[in-house]
Amino acid sequence: MNIFIRNKQQLLFLKFYTPHPLLQPVVNIIMLFAEQFAENVSMTAIPYPPLPEQSLFFYPRSPITATIHGTDKTVINPNSIIVGPQLQRVNIVLGHDHIVIRVGFKPGGLHRLIGMPMHEMVDEACNTADFFHRQVQRVNEQLFNTEGYDEMITVVQQFLLNKISSLKTALPFDHAMSLLIQSDGLIPVEKIASTACVSTRQLERQCKVRIGLPPKLFARLIRFSKAYRLFESSPSLSWTHIAHQCGYFDQMHFIRDCKDFAGVNPSVIAKEVRGAPAQLQFMLQI
Repeated sequence: MNIFIRNKQQLLFLKFYTPHPLLQPVVNIIMLFAEQFAENVSMTAIPYPPLPEQSLFFYPRSPITATIHGTDKTVINPNSIIVGPQLQRVNIVLGHDHIVIRVGFKPGGLHRLIGMPMHEMVDEACNTADFFHRQVQRVNEQLFNTEGYDEMITVVQQFLLNKISSLKTALPFDHAMSLLIQSDGLIPVEKIASTACVSTRQLERQCKVRIGLPPKLFARLIRFSKAYRLFESSPSLSWTHIAHQCGYFDQMHFIRDCKDFAGVNPSVIAKEVRGAPAQLQFMLQI
């Protein structure tokens, strides 16, 4: 899917790429999102709640600034970051010339790529160069000197293809957690454990290493993320309608998740989304 929008204040381009067949066991989707703002547009913070999908990001042009919600901890991200399991919302400020390439991994995919236990990366955005120093430096240089979007994706895919031979072994767990995402977090943990061919206790241990979060918490995050992305795409919908559509049994469970994952109640997040210069999650394919 390609999206191209132009107005006096904003130029936007969005394209999804199917991963190379050799990458498909670990990569869900690759997305390129480009947004250029007029210089007179004030670049205020954009809410970015946590996602159930772990990602590799490249920023070939303007850097972004990220602040953990409710704190004064602010960082200017490097040209490429790895984002593992997230529970905290961040507030993002874009540059006026913003391009992001996002590689979204299937459950267990990031662990298979970098080999690190995912519970050690909760709420961390790590410089990709810390894992793949020279290779990432070369990729960043190539992306900076490349104008064509499709060529940028070729550079990123080739970088990933060079890592295929060193991937850690896949487990039935990975497939089971993919099914949990496809169900919007609504499959019981006991059934997920059965599909993963493990006991519920073993499922907890594998989740800690390969996902970084307990299975029930991960399921809550999946459900909330769908609700939040639905609101970004259709802000005229009521939260009550969205909560029901996303499988919440009552409004109080949704409000609890909103406070836990977005840091505020639904009415506040709605106001923040509507006042932001852009929305960054409505287009994601998870």
